[in-house]
Amino acid sequence: MATARPPRALPLRPEEISGPIDRLAGLAFDALGPSYLRDLAREIDEAISRAPLELNALGYDPWGFQRDVARRCYLIMALMYRWWFRVETRGLEHLPAGRVLLIGNHAGQVALDAAMIGAAGLLEANPPRLIRGMGEYWLPRLPWIGLLMVRSGSVVGTPKNCIDLLEHGEAVIAFPEGVRGMNKSWTERYQLQEFGLGFMRLALRTRTPIVPVATVGSEEQAPSLGSFAPLARLLGMPAFPLVLTPIPLPVRYHLEFGAPMWFEGDPDDEDRVIEEKVEEVKEKISEMLAAGLERRTGIFT
Repeated sequence: MATARPPRALPLRPEEISGPIDRLAGLAFDALGPSYLRDLAREIDEAISRAPLELNALGYDPWGFQRDVARRCYLIMALMYRWWFRVETRGLEHLPAGRVLLIGNHAGQVALDAAMIGAAGLLEANPPRLIRGMGEYWLPRLPWIGLLMVRSGSVVGTPKNCIDLLEHGEAVIAFPEGVRGMNKSWTERYQLQEFGLGFMRLALRTRTPIVPVATVGSEEQAPSLGSFAPLARLLGMPAFPLVLTPIPLPVRYHLEFGAPMWFEGDPDDEDRVIEEKVEEVKEKISEMLAAGLERRTGIFT
């Protein structure tokens, strides 16, 4: 009797991940490719080599980051950072060495704001920092997304994953508005939604500084008319945004990193005590957003 063939394992080798990312990366890493792509690829390679990472001989870290896959993903992010969103970044000198929790406003239906913050950390910070994203629980269910998310440095946003990363001295980004922030309507843009309390409890438990991050531009990249709940349920997603454009508009992003905020206290305190600390962070981000909106001269400038 024939032996049943075991199911094929998830692709672990970088060369098994194919598609548009690899095709564009092939141009960048090919000696005959456009010079600007080759220059950008070299910049990304150098930044990854200088970033404080725990890589084994195969280029993997303990959470699944893989150097060769990541440099391809970061190439796409860098192209968007430099030439599509033309990101203007302020305050990266506030990013401390060692563990840090970045907390920001969230918008745009697709987490391009997180990608641009990650690109800023790798391309602009000195030394370069890999900023670890905390992905929503449903993301790994989407084809390829979960694997690419992990290989490029993000993890599923569980408390244990966050604590492990922070205790290893990593920079972790979280968006306490969650899906509430991503799926705001056009009329609610730049109005911070309710913040969850989990990030503050983690900061207190691990004695980690919080760096507030304000993103201006993400609210206009894909104006939303709301969410189509039936399709969201069918796809197993918390929301399916109805956007006016399938491709993000080339708005100009403005990122600002604030000074580190330190908090002390019992991470298991009752909610009202934690809420007071969370409100301080929320108010700081709100102030930074107001200043960023005041500084910009237009959506595309």
